Amino acid sequence: MSQSSRLVRASAGVLLAFTVVASLGGCSWFRKGARGDYALSPEARPLEVPPDLNLPDTSGAMALPPASGQRPQQVPGAAPAASPSGFTVDGTRDEVFARVGTALEGIEGLTISSRAQLLGTYDVSYEGTDFLVRVVAVENGAYVSAVDPRGVPATAPAALKAIAAVQAALAR
Repeated sequence: MSQSSRLVRASAGVLLAFTVVASLGGCSWFRKGARGDYALSPEARPLEVPPDLNLPDTSGAMALPPASGQRPQQVPGAAPAASPSGFTVDGTRDEVFARVGTALEGIEGLTISSRAQLLGTYDVSYEGTDFLVRVVAVENGAYVSAVDPRGVPATAPAALKAIAAVQAALAR
């Protein structure tokens, strides 16, 4: 056997020995002594708390009054605040929806373009103004209101006049 082949075999053996020692030793030659918490026994490791459990729930702690110019938040299921464009009626939403339809048909000059009972809305036109009459279930009955095309309470005189007529018809 030649000297060069012995040298190759010897260097391969040293390399293999180095690889075995490095893998068995966990490459401790390449670390600077930092072991971290994972190397500690489970009892000695610091307690890990999920992020959503380390702070108390403060969502309902204190309700602040609305800032000037903002609308107050509505409680789900509660009737909106009293306004000239809406009112609350006793009864289920479907019963009130049918009664509102009858009242709208009785207003002279008002045209019902479409009705959607599933949504609780009537698309109406009255005195040159288009708006929706919406019926929504609330805690103590149903809330009937006029809504303009932007989705906000209608303030047009024709819408207010129609809602007043519906309210008068349902009060009978």
